[in-house]
Amino acid sequence: MTSEAFRLLGTPRFGGILVVSDHASNHVPADIDLGIDPALLDQHIAVDIGVEAIGAIMAQRPGIAAFQGGVSRLVCDFNREEHAPAVVPIASDGHAIPGNALDHAGHQARLARFFQPYHAGLARVLDDTPPALILSLHSFTPQLATNDEPRPWHCGVLYNHDERAARIAIPLLEADGLVVGDQQPYSGRLLNATMNRHAEAEGRPYFGIEIRQDLIGDPAGQALWAERLIRICNEVALKVGE
Repeated sequence: MTSEAFRLLGTPRFGGILVVSDHASNHVPADIDLGIDPALLDQHIAVDIGVEAIGAIMAQRPGIAAFQGGVSRLVCDFNREEHAPAVVPIASDGHAIPGNALDHAGHQARLARFFQPYHAGLARVLDDTPPALILSLHSFTPQLATNDEPRPWHCGVLYNHDERAARIAIPLLEADGLVVGDQQPYSGRLLNATMNRHAEAEGRPYFGIEIRQDLIGDPAGQALWAERLIRICNEVALKVGE
């Protein structure tokens, strides 16, 4: 199952694991001009560096599938509420996105083309093959251009009201010798739109993970984290169902 807005890797299994990556792609369709330096498409404002490859590796294992966004977050940010201004961002980390200064009709067309099919596709996968666990997979930049505050965590675990899986995942990650942020580098109580909609609202166990991008910017780091998350997610899925 694929569309312009998303792709599904692997075969979803009832009681398996679904890895959801809203910001897996930096793709900008040829008929959309964001009006930015193309080099920005390789930076964190356009894509969660490393997560596409990690999800693809994980989806090679039986029982794990990966649902990945098909366009850059600068085209449409799937991890926002549909009516939030930043769903089609006009700026990100100090960079203006002039091509997103759309009129109402243009904004609605962008949502109809990307946002709505993405979330309809994800809902269909979850309804057709309910997983035991959803992993919301993201990555974060070690340094924001607009904020010099250090971001020392190897990864962060995010959640909103439902912290069942997160409370299991955090000590498992720490046992690997990692510096783990609990609701860092930002809080899932503030930014958790996709999981609020598809997990919390439906009572589905999940946790969000943010991995520091310098740790997963190459194939070796991506393979290491994929294997780590396969092991940890399987353990979380078993324990959260007890």
